[in-house]
Amino acid sequence: MRIYLAGPMRGLPEFNFPAFHAAAKTLRELGHEVFNPAERDEADFGKVSVPSGDENELADKLSIHALALRRKCFGADTAWICTFAEAIALLPGWKKSKGAQAEKALGEALGLTILYLGKGD
Repeated sequence: MRIYLAGPMRGLPEFNFPAFHAAAKTLRELGHEVFNPAERDEADFGKVSVPSGDENELADKLSIHALALRRKCFGADTAWICTFAEAIALLPGWKKSKGAQAEKALGEALGLTILYLGKGD
């Protein structure tokens, strides 16, 4: 199954990339194709360290406006969902993330399978 991995990033240490990488590894070991937005960010922008998870700090380091950064990331992510995804897998804490909520809503609008990873959400 082709799965888009969604969850909270902004404001979390290192943008929650360790949780994204761990979940992607587990899903791949189960035989799924996974789009991990943390990997896409690293491919597009390099492994820029922002321990605070502050998107404005990241945007400054990349010399890009924060809104332009959000648009670039969200545009790439939603394009993959619309073109390839068969499911959206939600990491714990997704309800606190406007981006993950939007990705879930897009998946529901497309009729994709919604998977809940972990407990509590």
